[in-house]
Amino acid sequence: MPDQTIRWVLLVWAVISMAYPLHGSAESRKPTPEQPFFSWSKMQFDPAVHQGRRQRLAKSLFASGGGVFLAPAKDGFSDGSTFRQLDNFLYFTGLELPNSVLAVEAGSGMTHLFVPVRDARFENPSRRNDFPGRPLLHDPLLKKNSGIQNIHSMDDLPSWLEEMVGSNKSLRIDSGRSGDLPEVKTGFIANWTPQQGMLFHLRSILPGAKLLNAHDDVGRLRMVKGPEEIAIIRRACALTASSMLQAASTIRPGVTERDLEAVLEAAFKRGGSPRVAFDSIIKSGPNSLWPWRVLAAHYDRRNRKMVDGDLVIFDVGCEIDHYASDIGRTFPVSGEFSDEQAKRYRLIVKVVDAIIAAAKPGVMLSDLQKVAEATIPESEKKYMQTGYYFGHHIGLDVGDANQQEVKLEPGMIFTVEPWYYNHDLEISVFHEDDILITKKGAENLSGMLPRTPEDLAKVVKRVDPK
Repeated sequence: MPDQTIRWVLLVWAVISMAYPLHGSAESRKPTPEQPFFSWSKMQFDPAVHQGRRQRLAKSLFASGGGVFLAPAKDGFSDGSTFRQLDNFLYFTGLELPNSVLAVEAGSGMTHLFVPVRDARFENPSRRNDFPGRPLLHDPLLKKNSGIQNIHSMDDLPSWLEEMVGSNKSLRIDSGRSGDLPEVKTGFIANWTPQQGMLFHLRSILPGAKLLNAHDDVGRLRMVKGPEEIAIIRRACALTASSMLQAASTIRPGVTERDLEAVLEAAFKRGGSPRVAFDSIIKSGPNSLWPWRVLAAHYDRRNRKMVDGDLVIFDVGCEIDHYASDIGRTFPVSGEFSDEQAKRYRLIVKVVDAIIAAAKPGVMLSDLQKVAEATIPESEKKYMQTGYYFGHHIGLDVGDANQQEVKLEPGMIFTVEPWYYNHDLEISVFHEDDILITKKGAENLSGMLPRTPEDLAKVVKRVDPK
């Protein structure tokens, strides 16, 4: 190419470059700013709420053997699902921090938070514009917003634990149930909880440490809800009730269980719930005769097409701001209960009403069990669930700690849910209400839903109950 032509090409290229900066130029390489933690997240409640919980925990731990309570945070790496913090870590900190550990010293309530230096979820060297980074350990707002002053690197946790053990302090973990801490089984297939993973690791690196269960201490605290928690659970119950009615109004022969699930969960989403509290249980006809675990053991068992004469059981709940609801009703596909079906439904509602009438401060769940047993006719007892079948506490988890010998207190919320499975008559009915203990007795948080066979049938017929 002649020199003159080359000079012209270079001149034109220079002009274009000035007008349109090249990809990879200094301008285009300007990094996306790092993302501060609190620009994406917020404290669940006022820091004083979480601080008060930690202080009450420290007092309880001191009375039950002392030591240091340890709570792991959720592994932050995405598996395709939205991040949802582990209950205990959230309850005592209000933070969405990933891959962290909370430590609370018994007695003094001295709180330590061990966090990663940076949030690995915001890091990707090959895509810095999309993953600009997020500091955690050195975020100046972490101490200010959380009220936790002792924040350390996760790298410091092993030596700190050695120091605690060297000072003859026990390490306390909530194992998820009462009793001694369990042995963590290993094998080719293992499904550990984060608490089990922590327990296994502590036994590996600190074989001389005294490890104690903190489940009862934590459970007793979480069983009593504060006003901020009760307000959210009310919202979750109201949304679950209205969504259930929307779904039940579409019940017809030929509709599938999955059709109803779609209507229900779409209403959850539209009402502001980011997720279900547990996989929705909607079962009809022969499916209704089996507990959830039997149906859920199969890949595609939960899509039965309904026919006239079937009953459809809803055992469902949504989650709002991390708090759960859990409500159940039974509806007739044909728009009418048979006499035998209606008789059994009235029976379980009678049991529910007897339990609610007896629920008040000072009563224990074991007392309510006796009330239930006294209400059920002898001829029907073999078809009703045994043990503490009538309910469980709800809160951050749909299965919050359930301590039968602890006296009920105002602020406790639990379900009342007699299960009736009669394989002889091929009739299964279900009714579940969420009950709040008040100073004077009990309040039914799901009482806005129909409670009689006649009114439940009107929902399917699209007739407003009076």
